[in-house]
Amino acid sequence: MYIISNKKGNTMNKPLGYMAQDQFGSTFHITEGSPRQYLLDYFDRKSARKMYHDTKDGKIRHTGYIIAGHWIRIYAVHEWKPAQ
Repeated sequence: MYIISNKKGNTMNKPLGYMAQDQFGSTFHITEGSPRQYLLDYFDRKSARKMYHDTKDGKIRHTGYIIAGHWIRIYAVHEWKPAQ
């Protein structure tokens, strides 16, 4: 098992890849390309709706996509650390 470290603020820090998880607990590990395009290809769909969540300070943040009835949250992976 690994822990995902999500660093904020530095836009120059390119992620190693992305991890996506739907409401059923299924996970998708995306190492190349756009997470949106990968998921559209995986579910054999042509469109996706954006999914948003409110933050504690009242702002709205894009957190994932709704594709083929799956509510998929996307996480940027910046480094992998072994679980302790």
